[in-house]
Amino acid sequence: MEVGVFEQIAAVLVVCVAAGILATLLRQPLLVGLIAAGIAVGPDVLGLVESSDEIGLLAEIGIALLLFVVGLKLDIRLVRKLGPVAMATGLGQVVFTSVVGFLIAIALGFSAAQATYIAVALTFSSTIIIVKLLTDKRELDDLHGRIALGFLIVQDLVVVLAMIAITAVGGAGGDGLVREFAGIAVRGIALLVAVGALARWVIPRVSHLLARSTELFVLAAVTWAVALAAITHLLGFSTEVGAFLAGMSLASTPYREALSGRLSTLRDFLLVFFFIQLGTTFELSAASEQVWAAVLFSVFVLVGNPIIVLVIMGLLGYRKKVSFKAGLTVAQISEFSLILVALGASQGHIGSEVVGLVTAVGLITITASTYLIYGSDAIYARIEPALRIFERKKPTASIDLGDEAIEPEYVVLGLGRFGRTVCAELEERGDSVVGVDWDPRSIREHWSIPVVFGDAEDPDLPEQLPLQRVKWVVSTLRGHTTNVTLIQALRRHGFTGGIAVAADDEDTEQALLREGADLTIRPLHVAAGPLLQRMHDEE
Repeated sequence: MEVGVFEQIAAVLVVCVAAGILATLLRQPLLVGLIAAGIAVGPDVLGLVESSDEIGLLAEIGIALLLFVVGLKLDIRLVRKLGPVAMATGLGQVVFTSVVGFLIAIALGFSAAQATYIAVALTFSSTIIIVKLLTDKRELDDLHGRIALGFLIVQDLVVVLAMIAITAVGGAGGDGLVREFAGIAVRGIALLVAVGALARWVIPRVSHLLARSTELFVLAAVTWAVALAAITHLLGFSTEVGAFLAGMSLASTPYREALSGRLSTLRDFLLVFFFIQLGTTFELSAASEQVWAAVLFSVFVLVGNPIIVLVIMGLLGYRKKVSFKAGLTVAQISEFSLILVALGASQGHIGSEVVGLVTAVGLITITASTYLIYGSDAIYARIEPALRIFERKKPTASIDLGDEAIEPEYVVLGLGRFGRTVCAELEERGDSVVGVDWDPRSIREHWSIPVVFGDAEDPDLPEQLPLQRVKWVVSTLRGHTTNVTLIQALRRHGFTGGIAVAADDEDTEQALLREGADLTIRPLHVAAGPLLQRMHDEE
């Protein structure tokens, strides 16, 4: 019986779930389990994946959504602040790693051409894996996370130029290289201008219209991310650049947090295929022939790359903890490193032994850096005294990551008539309050209080709200299922304040109280109260 693509993907997902369960039971990072599952389903072990074209397509869409969500959180003001340190750290690390890596390869007996490919492959770190790890740890919005994202993007641009150089050298030669670099510069500038114009004059107006329908808005966002990723690929850039720019174009809209929450589940599912594809690219037979060289290069990447980042950021005036945690993000090589050496092999510049070596280094460093990043706080606590040499006596660098944080005492969900009344009365009492609504028309209205675009049915909504000092969350929404979802999400997030929710009848009230509500509201009864009191006074 012939096994089709659908059956292959079903079998692969079963293996991934099994690997995930095993990793959870062994208290290991899920990412390591997924990569192991990718190796297991590949041709060297179970052989479940005969062709990875379909998995590769799903992986590319998952990567596009990941970078799109990252772009949503990074507006242009933050890019200006992070630009200098990202450029200095990114280029400094690339130069250091490539030079030292080349010398190590020459010392091990590799030819100049082989040493060049190995050195360049060692310079690139995996943006996808690092963003995933930092997102899981909720550190992507921290200072070290933002800086790391900046210099990882610089690396991505360098790898594009490296691939152009390899293709040109293998084809048209020097003149072709100059033409390609000039063309990529012109196309890059045109792309930035076009996306900037859309973000300034078109996207804000269109987003207000699309946001009236949840399903349409999410569909449009995914379409925009994938379409711009495809356009940038046609222009000679990586798909990650296009997806990232698509997210940035929406970063200044009030809908970015809600959109990020809506896409998180789809993103995580599709990223599974990226880790499967990554695992299937590891050629264990070829890698086993270069074990000792792979161990040496892996130690260099795991230790040398973080140290050079520590040195550069220390000279720029950053504190040692920020520099250390940012440095750990470059302690592995990228999936682009494997693509780079494969391209070199296809051009006849290197042989399979270099491909096997880089494959082994990738497997070792990606796995090891996962543990390093997950345990970064514990590691820092142990080696903190030794890191003082990388910090100035008076660190001077400081980046304001955003405007002054809103710290309300009350959050009101649903800005209909009843919700507006609640907000108005809280404001009259002098209480600080934030409103939340899914209707874009409510967001665009002039309010004397901050208003957040959000959906009470989104289980990730609490992560988008400033709940640090909130005493009460008040839901004026009258959907029983919606309020149950909200209560469960708030408690799961660790919210310990009061939760008041609306109900239409006594049975619903009792059910919501059992789910964890502290107080129920009968909007119709509340509205009728003043009228009945006035009628009683007239008698």
